[in-house]
Amino acid sequence: MAFLKHPFFKPFKNIFILILVAFGIWMLFFDANSLLIHHELNSEINDLEDEKEYYKKEIEKDNKALKELSTDEGLEKFAREEYYMKRDNEEIFIIEYEDSLKTKK
Repeated sequence: MAFLKHPFFKPFKNIFILILVAFGIWMLFFDANSLLIHHELNSEINDLEDEKEYYKKEIEKDNKALKELSTDEGLEKFAREEYYMKRDNEEIFIIEYEDSLKTKK
């Protein structure tokens, strides 16, 4: 117990200081509202905000695509590109390059 006579430990002989230190340690590490839990929740909030921004951009992109498809020209362009549709008096040639083909690796 000789180490307790060191001047550093003098404030810890007071019961109020000991209770305050114990309360501080409890609140930082063990409580339901601890600092560690707050850090996890803040990182989750940041991830959700990033996801929210991603979905907002996707909604804007989809609204733009819907606006293009609402016109006759846009609908015809989509049908020609995605479903290779054509008019009766037309012929369509599909040219695929080797670097654009999906190959199994």
